[in-house]
Amino acid sequence: MKSKSLSFQLRIFLAMILLILLASVLIAAVTVYQYKEQTIEYNTGRLERKEDAVKSAIHIWLNDSNNSSPIITRNLPFIFKEKIHEISSIHKLEVNIYDLKGTLLKSSYSGFVKNIVPEKLAKSTVKSLAISPLHRLVKLTNVADKKQQSSFTYIADNKFKPIGILNLRYFQDNTTQEKDLEEFLVRMAFVYGLMFIIAIGLAYFISRYITKSLKMVTEKMYLTSLSERNEKIILRNASTEIHTLVNAYNQMIDELEESAEKLAKGEREQAWREMAKQVAHEIKNPLTPMRLTVQSFQRKFDPSHPNIHEKLNEYSQTLIQQIDTLSSIASAFSNFANMPKQQRERLDVVAIVKHSLDIFTEDYISFYPKEKSIIAELDKTQLIRIVTNLVKNAIQALEDKEHKEIEISIYKKENHVIFTVADNGKGISEEVKNRVFEPKFTTKSSGMGLGLPMVKNIVNAYGGDISFTSKENKGTVFTVSLPIK
Repeated sequence: MKSKSLSFQLRIFLAMILLILLASVLIAAVTVYQYKEQTIEYNTGRLERKEDAVKSAIHIWLNDSNNSSPIITRNLPFIFKEKIHEISSIHKLEVNIYDLKGTLLKSSYSGFVKNIVPEKLAKSTVKSLAISPLHRLVKLTNVADKKQQSSFTYIADNKFKPIGILNLRYFQDNTTQEKDLEEFLVRMAFVYGLMFIIAIGLAYFISRYITKSLKMVTEKMYLTSLSERNEKIILRNASTEIHTLVNAYNQMIDELEESAEKLAKGEREQAWREMAKQVAHEIKNPLTPMRLTVQSFQRKFDPSHPNIHEKLNEYSQTLIQQIDTLSSIASAFSNFANMPKQQRERLDVVAIVKHSLDIFTEDYISFYPKEKSIIAELDKTQLIRIVTNLVKNAIQALEDKEHKEIEISIYKKENHVIFTVADNGKGISEEVKNRVFEPKFTTKSSGMGLGLPMVKNIVNAYGGDISFTSKENKGTVFTVSLPIK
């Protein structure tokens, strides 16, 4: 999974958990390192203490009254003939004495296996001891899978003149320290396991708390719409960064509302301009034949003509017909532009729809109510308008159809009343489907294209929904959903 696909909350959660794990590993590593350093320091200090004690015992023995041999290098094997074993036993370490050239003179080793004590020291060891500031050298070696410390220092006579090399061999026994370290790590693992469980819970709640404000801002942004009034975000006890983001969002909402108002105003002005053009166009259509009729009557008028009354009657009928057309145009635009206020009342939707269909005499119109009665709070007049406009639209879609069928059904779904008007007409092409509810758009040779926009306005005013499905040369189904209350 790519990191960029992880949510911000999950990233915070994982970061906190990884931080705790890293801290646990680092503390464990430091603890192990510290124990090892303490072990080394302990073994080094212990060897130094044993070395001081052995050197003190050697010095005392060299100056003991029972020692009658001269204190020189070649007499060291005789001087420490038995004493070296006593010193080794008391201090529990191996004691070896070499001459100044590195040749073994005396050793406390008394095992039954082959002596592993070197008979001759390496020249580098003798040289390093000689040039060492404290005339002391310590080496760490592995013998039979055990760590062994070897210290080299000088044995001096009464005048502090070196007469030999003292080698102490000490096997480290770190069993106690390793056991303590193991017990400590087990306890620490238990404590950190418990802390890790607690940390997971804390990380989860902290990450949720941190991202809570961001989620609220995100949800508000998703709901932001240019066509609706947007709510501002009000947060308390949020961080400075979140407050900055919220203030920027609220400022954007103010600017968006101003832009929406300007846009709505511009759209209204554009709509009225288009409406004025449409009204002018529709009025010019009947005015042209009226003008021609009047001009023709004026040019041919003869009071003495025997058929003057018939011609006058024909002239009057032509004018009345065009005047009625102008009146219908005015009524259509008035109904579209100024929808009457809703007068809601409890009514039986099934009965009203059936009553609306009684004005149609076409025998191919069928009504199929799925319920005998559906009670809803609607405006009776507007409901009749919806039904009649949809049915008229369906009838006009069947003009060139030989076998005509229109089916109207109505039913109740949850808290909505739904009715459909289906026809088997020519259908609506894909190119114009998105323009069906536009004012003044029509695919018919006559009409002003205001019927479906008016229906959509009524349905939207109720908070309902109108939609359609259509296939060319197969038919169209309009579906209207209105809330019962």
